[in-house]
Formats: sequence, structure tokens, C-alpha cells
Amino acid sequence: MLNLNQAVGNAGGTANEEVYKILIYDRFCQDILSPLIHVKDLRKHGITLYFLLDKDRNPVHDVPAVYFLQPTPHNVHRVISDASRGLYDSFHLNFSSSIPRPLLEDLATGTINSDSIQRISKVHDQYLEFVTLEDNLFTLANKNCYVQLNDPSCGDKEIEEIIERIVGGLFCVLATVAVVPIIRCPRGGPAEMVASLLDQRLRDHLLAKNNLFTEGGNFTSSFQRPILCIFDRNFELSVAIQHDFRYKPLVHDVLGLRLNRLNVKGEKGGMKSFELDHSDPFWTANGSLEFPEVAVEIETQLNKYKKDVEEVNRRTGGDEAQFDGTDLIGNTKHLMNAVNSLPELTERKQVIDKHTNIATALLGDIKERSLDSFAKKESDMMVRGGIDRGELLGVLKGKGTKIDKLRFAIMYLISIESIPPSEIEAVETALRESEVETSAFQYVKKMKSLNVSLASANSASRSNIVDWAEKLYGQSISAVTAGVKNLLSSDHQLALTRTVDALMEGKPNPEVDSYMFFDPRAPKSSLGSSGSHMKGPFKEAIVFMIGGGNYVEYGSLQELVHRQQPPKHVIYGTTEILSGGEFVEQLALLGQKMGLGSTLNTGPTR
Repeated sequence: MLNLNQAVGNAGGTANEEVYKILIYDRFCQDILSPLIHVKDLRKHGITLYFLLDKDRNPVHDVPAVYFLQPTPHNVHRVISDASRGLYDSFHLNFSSSIPRPLLEDLATGTINSDSIQRISKVHDQYLEFVTLEDNLFTLANKNCYVQLNDPSCGDKEIEEIIERIVGGLFCVLATVAVVPIIRCPRGGPAEMVASLLDQRLRDHLLAKNNLFTEGGNFTSSFQRPILCIFDRNFELSVAIQHDFRYKPLVHDVLGLRLNRLNVKGEKGGMKSFELDHSDPFWTANGSLEFPEVAVEIETQLNKYKKDVEEVNRRTGGDEAQFDGTDLIGNTKHLMNAVNSLPELTERKQVIDKHTNIATALLGDIKERSLDSFAKKESDMMVRGGIDRGELLGVLKGKGTKIDKLRFAIMYLISIESIPPSEIEAVETALRESEVETSAFQYVKKMKSLNVSLASANSASRSNIVDWAEKLYGQSISAVTAGVKNLLSSDHQLALTRTVDALMEGKPNPEVDSYMFFDPRAPKSSLGSSGSHMKGPFKEAIVFMIGGGNYVEYGSLQELVHRQQPPKHVIYGTTEILSGGEFVEQLALLGQKMGLGSTLNTGPTR
């Protein structure tokens, strides 16, 4: 795209930097570009200036402009205005998804009327409406998706729009990796709606002669299609709420990692900004370790660095006793080696300093909020299926922010199958005493009681309850407490990871036999049925979570694939990446929409 949509000829994969260009983008496309390309790298692609679309810009003559925008009426009218004012020599328009025909006609009419159509060089549909955070991690950046899909006041039309947007994003991902997958999902709810619409979209697209799918494009094994497993957040609610003590989830939850960047308070009080992506070897290697192990690893790396520096100093120190001029060539060689190793040593020191800063900031929060205790007690609670009352109330009255305590209380609610009403009342009182806004807790409590009544209702009255519940709760019938049995597996493996493993195996398994099956390349008649054409086992999978994903699930799936021989390949995607606090805020919004909970102000979520 930065090479004006021509193939990049050189080995470095950079555009022709001889041609100076200007890059114009909107906010959404800025987020797409941000994790992929650093500002310093733009220059290598010949980009000399870059601006937001809505900023006031001066004309720059004799220079082509590369536009990267969402296809919206506002953006198209802004492009027409830029072209009619002759801001740039030529316009190379790249839309993040397919531009609808009416908008394309508006663009043509607008530029013809202003006599500027000759400035429009090319219009491209890039199918890039997703944000890639790591090689195997993407998000569609759809905000508040969980609230919208579970809001009882949301009408069918709004739900359809959200599903349509999710399908559009997933279609872009599949077009980019150039594969048509086998699609599996649980029955009912948003997962089935997305799967069935995506299946239809792919079928329609495959009818066209020139379609985007040359099978096996960028996936490692071109002979077998991957499996796309689609889930809804209610499939396993606990993972989105729990405190986790591993490095990546902790950095995201506590320090607010966004688009691979975070800000940390420096020693002198100012803010330091850090980038954490694939170019950082420490982050890649140690992201899934528990925090104490990361601290030890930083120490180890620092000692190794000091040793290497001493070695260089020793070699270049020019020890006069040894240096009598006879070994001139040997000494020159040492000096050359030392000079060559300096850039690598400097880089290592920067990485160590960065992670020392981050670990120090984390440690401050861990001590202040007792995060290690929250993580341990939540984990014990899920494994044992219970917690001592004194211990429970002790946590709720102890250290931690209001949101920490609220998350702990909701984890208690989710992980214990039947709780006496007196216990729940004690928890609510403790939360109120700590001035915690309880609408999120009330919402999950309501959901849980609804699921228990669903389970106990006999089949005759069950349909009435379902009708009533669907009127009251929109889409979120899918069991919150279904997570309970999932949580209590012996090896602490997440339900999502276990299910994906079973789906990739492709063998009969009671846990996944009822899952829907879609093959967009197969005749329509076989839709939704599984059996002989499961086509497993699968070497590759794309796992997509509707309603908010997190680094805990991502880490768990990556561990699964590295454990297996030969290693498999799993890409994890979600509508948006959420920390536990952010997800609880969405639950609170739903609670408030239903008039549940107290109206205390939670204050900042930190």
C-alpha cells in the first residue's frame, strides 16, 4: 500500500523511498497502522509527512498522497473536498474494507462535479479492518460489543448491525490469510449468528470468478484448510474477570497496555512510554511466565549483560603488561570485535532497563493492591469450588481497589455452584461497606439465578422461562454457570482451550459433538450437520471470541499449541481486548440498564 499498491521489489520489503509520499489516515486506520509500523520506519517507505484526515492541511504540490480510510460517507466527502482543492498531485485511495457501491458513486460524482477526477489515481479495497497486535493475535476494535449484544433494550436491527460488523471484520481476516476455513461454533446466541452469516458471505463471495481466496495463502501448510472456532464471551465468563499473575495479562490489566504501548511513571515523576511487541525479545520469551519468574529473569539478564561488558572492557583495556607490540594483529582483532558488539550490548541494556521499569511499576501496584493474593485465592476458589467465609470477607475488607474487590466477589459468585442467600447477603454488605457499586455483581447474580431456574425447570415450563428470559435478557441466556463445570477441570486448563483442542482433534467428543458445522465450500444441503466430513485433525485454527477477549486466553491457547507434537498453529482474535476491570464495567452497564445495584460512584478504575 505504501508503495502505491505496486509489488515491492527489494529484499527488505520496503517501498520505493525515492518517491516521496504523504500518508493520510482516519482514527480507526491509525490504530491498524500503529502496532505494525513505527514512525521511524515510515521514512524507509518514502513517507515524508503523515496526517489525520480531519486535520487542516496545506497543499503539497507534485507529491502523491496515500489515503488509508474506513469507507464512510464522512471520509468520502472529505476526500472529495481534498481533491477539489487540489491539495496533492495524485490520490491513491485505500479503504480498510470493501467500499459500498453508493459511496463509490458519490466519490465519482463529487470529483467529476469539482473537475478533480483526474487526481484520483487508484481506489483499492484492502480488507484490513482489524488490528494485528502480534503474529497470532488480532482484534476488530469493536467497542462495548458485550453490552450491545446482551442489552435487553437492543432491538433486532441493532443486533444485526453488530453481527454484520463482526462478520465484516472476520471476512477481512480470512481474506488477508487467504483461506476459507471450516467453521465450528456452539449452538444458539451470537456465535451461531456470526458463523451462519459468515458462511453465507463466504459462499456468495466464492461464486465470483475473481475472488480473494487462493487457498492456503499465508498459512504454513497449504494442503489443509484451518478450522475457525467462534465463541461468545458467556461461554466462559470467569476468564474475563479473574486476576492473573502472568506477565502479559498483568501488564495489560495493571498498566493499561494499549496497541502494544504503555506509559509508566519514571523515577523522577515524569511518564515514560514503552513499546512491547515482537521486536522486544524479552517480552516475546517471558510474557507467559508468572511475575516472580520474570523478576528473576530480568536479574539474570542484567548479570549476563554486566559479565559481557566486563569481558569487552578486559579485552580492550590495553593491559600494558601484556601489550608489548608483538601481538598487534591479535589486539586489533579484539578491538574490532569489541566495537562490533557495542550496538548489540546497548540494545540489550535498553531492553533490560525497560523491563526493570515495568516490573518496578507492577511491583508497586501488586504490593499496594495485594494482587498476588487476589490471583491465588481466585484460582483456589475455582479449583476447590469453595472458600472459607472468613477468608472471603477478609479479602473484601482488605487491600485492593473497589474494582479488584468487585471482580473477586463476581468470581466467588461464578465459581461456586450453590451459595446460601445469607452468604450472598454478607458479600453484598461487605461490598457496600467498601463503597463498591454493585450493579455488575447484581447482574451476574440475576443471570446465575436465571440459569439455575432454567436447569431445574421441567421441559414443559422451560420454554416459557426461555421466552420470558429472552425478553428480559436479550442474547445472554447462554449459561454463566455452564462455566462452573468447565472451571473445575483437573489440570486448570481453560474451558476454551480444552474445547479448541477437542475441535482441532476432529474426533467424536461429547463436549463438542453438538457444535454447529459450516463448510462454505460444501453444498448447502450439508449445512449444520457434522460427522464423516469433519476433516480433522486440524493443524491450524483461528479462535474468535465475541464480546471481549484477553491475554489470559491468548496465552493459554499458545501454551496448548507449543505442548503438542508436532506443534500446531492457533491465531486468537476477539471483538476487543479487555482487562478484567474494563469487562466488569460492561457488566455494570448492563446491570444499570436493568435497574440493578446501588448508585454509588465507583471512581476511577486505575
